[in-house]
Parts: sequence; structure tokens; C-alpha cells
Amino acid sequence: MRRRGLLGALAATPVAVRAQPACRGTVYLTIDTGWSREAEQIAAILRRRGVRATLFVADEPTYRGDRTLDDSWAPFWRARAAEGHAFASHTWRHWYFRGDPAPGKVRYVSSQKAGEEVLDLAALCAELRRPTDRLKQLAPEARILPLWRAPGGIVTPNAIALAGACGLRHQGWTANGFWGDELDSAKHPNAALASRAIERTRDGEVVVLHWGIRSRRDPFAGVLDEVIGGLQARGLCFAPLPAEGRA
Repeated sequence: MRRRGLLGALAATPVAVRAQPACRGTVYLTIDTGWSREAEQIAAILRRRGVRATLFVADEPTYRGDRTLDDSWAPFWRARAAEGHAFASHTWRHWYFRGDPAPGKVRYVSSQKAGEEVLDLAALCAELRRPTDRLKQLAPEARILPLWRAPGGIVTPNAIALAGACGLRHQGWTANGFWGDELDSAKHPNAALASRAIERTRDGEVVVLHWGIRSRRDPFAGVLDEVIGGLQARGLCFAPLPAEGRA
């Protein structure tokens, strides 16, 4: 009877679960907001491949003429939370850190020449907390990690220290984790980027992508399924970042 019960339980297990190969390593895919033009396409690929990622959110303009943390994007973020993705801060305004003018201060500059500010501890904490606070309004079930990522991955000693005092650890990406979705597609075609990503990505890699890059004419999303499938065929699995991040 016990044997029949065990066989019955195995038979009830979905084939896809039983067929999963043993992991030979883990890749930590992270996605920054960006232009969001390929957001639904990328989300569908991740869902089909069973990939969960860490999503760094900022309030950025999108191809639809709205912004990534407007109410209009609530269904998208709720769906990603329901799929098991984790979230973290990518700053609210997506400005850039450009030096430490004084102890306990960091210079924060708009790449669109919309202004600049010098942030102290309270101001930096507010800038980093605002996107995830807003996300929780849009998707209350979202799991927020105590991590943040500076736009462009550019940090200063004071930015790191002040954010740490806010309880947030900076998370960049690894050298082989830059798959090139931001690069000029005429100089860096998808086929070349895909081949390089499949060949060079290793266990423990932290990968950075975007939900779409406005300037890239041939979106990297067109080969994302090929890249993920190639890495999975090599025995690499995907997971959200741990709460402590990765070096």
C-alpha cells in the first residue's frame, strides 16, 4: 500500500518538475526599469523558462508616454510579484552620483540636465526608499530586498556609506553579467551578444538587463529566450538575489 501511494504521488508530480536537471550553478538575473518597450515580451520569456529575477525599480519614462511607477503599470508589477520575482530600489529619479562634496554628502545629478542636488543622509534615504514604497502601493504582495542599485552602477564612497546607514546594500553586476542590451545594435548585433552570454556566463554571475532600451534598434529581448535556454542547457539555474546581495 505504501509503495502504491508513493507511485501515485510520483505520477501526480508535473512532468516539468521531474525533468528539471540538477543545477550546476546559479545565475542571478537582475532587471532595471529602462524604456520598458519589451517588458511584456521579456516577462513572458521568464515565465515560460521558469526564471525568477530581481527587479530594480525607478520612476522612469516609458515608451507609452507614462512612467514606470504610475498607476497604469500596477497590473504589470502585480503580475511579476505573483510570479515570485523580488524587488529592490534603483533610486526614484534615476539621476547619477557624481562625487562627494563633503563628509556625509553626495552630489546627485540629472543626466537630462534637469538639475542637481547635494544629498545628506535623510535625503538619500528618501530617494532610495521612495520607489519601493511606491511599488508596495501598486503591488502590496511584492517582496522587497534591502538592496539598491545606482543608475549606471556608478557609486561614490559616501553614497555607499549613507545607503548602508539606511539599511541598504549596493548591488552591481559581475563582469560577465553585462550582456550588452544597452549597446548599439549596429556595432553589437544580437547574435554576437547571445553567443558571448551563453559562452561566458558562469556560476554566481549577477546579470543586468533592462525592460527595454530606447536607443537599441534591434532589442536584445529578441535573443533572450535563446540565451536563457542555452544557459539552462549548460545546467545553470536562475534565482533572485539573496537578501544580503552578492559580491
